[in-house]
Amino acid sequence: MAYPIDKKYYTSRRPELMAQLEADIKIWSPFVFSRCGEIQGYKILLATRRRFKDLVPLIPYIGGEKNRFTKNLVESVRYLALFQAMAEHGQTAEAAGRIIYDAFLVKAKGPRPLIPPAERLTTAQLMERNKRDAELSQERHYPGDYVYSFILGTGKRFDYGFDFTGCASQKFYHTQGADEFLPFYCYLDFAAGQVRGFGFTRTLTLYEGRGKCNHRFKTGGVTKAGWPPPFVKRGRTK
Repeated sequence: MAYPIDKKYYTSRRPELMAQLEADIKIWSPFVFSRCGEIQGYKILLATRRRFKDLVPLIPYIGGEKNRFTKNLVESVRYLALFQAMAEHGQTAEAAGRIIYDAFLVKAKGPRPLIPPAERLTTAQLMERNKRDAELSQERHYPGDYVYSFILGTGKRFDYGFDFTGCASQKFYHTQGADEFLPFYCYLDFAAGQVRGFGFTRTLTLYEGRGKCNHRFKTGGVTKAGWPPPFVKRGRTK
């Protein structure tokens, strides 16, 4: 079965994608201005819009709306645009990382979109979808896609998890020379777990050359997160 690549998938949705960026910029702005000042902050946000607009045609097609991780990839590109804009104005990856972390905490505490009753899944249905999607990813229909396995837990240490052996965001960041910023984007997984009240752990990462990212989730668990991230602390003690 052929899996065609829709080369216009992202560009045809540019107004929608730019609107999503503007929603993020609204949350980022106070943190950008606080760190960089009003004049430089304004320039950074203008550059972020320009950078993102230029990146949109370059985002790899991984199945569009049929792939639930497409939204995650696009999100990561929005953050990449901010990093690029900050780097353009002399700011570090850590500075950009702190802004996205603080802003994410604000965003994550806000109301989440309601799922229509017809689209709500039981736990069993969710686990089956996770398993099915993971198996499909193993077929590697799109070279820039995520590749992962579904792990069903016993409920003691974790309920379920994913082992990612391929990451679309990591691949795209690498093509853009942004490997140093990737750990800061990935750290948002811990922020999400902390704010939304579920346990999230990850002890292996692709960006550290460990072969996979082992995401584990536990309902009602505790997620340890804070600033600076552990990888920044380790770097400072070297």
